[in-house]
Amino acid sequence: MWYMISSQDIESSLEKRKTVRDQHIARLKLLADEGRLMIAGPHPAIDSNEPGEAGFTGSLVVAEFNTLKEAQTWADADPYIAAGVYKNVIVKPLKRVLP
Repeated sequence: MWYMISSQDIESSLEKRKTVRDQHIARLKLLADEGRLMIAGPHPAIDSNEPGEAGFTGSLVVAEFNTLKEAQTWADADPYIAAGVYKNVIVKPLKRVLP
């Protein structure tokens, strides 16, 4: 089943993001390599794909897991959590309808 993982950053998270971004991306690439990643990306703090020092306000991941518990466990192990980037993370099942 697909699961939505929506994370909200702390204020001024950019420097903390930079410290573990490579680890964060490596986990997403593994999901992609396994064919389990539908979409992933950050939410820019301003209306721009390249927000510069404005940074980001959170992230969205939609990926396939066997259970909600498995999705939650994966989300809880995100390097951004350990680095203090995220102030909260919501994991919910997602029924894919389109496309």
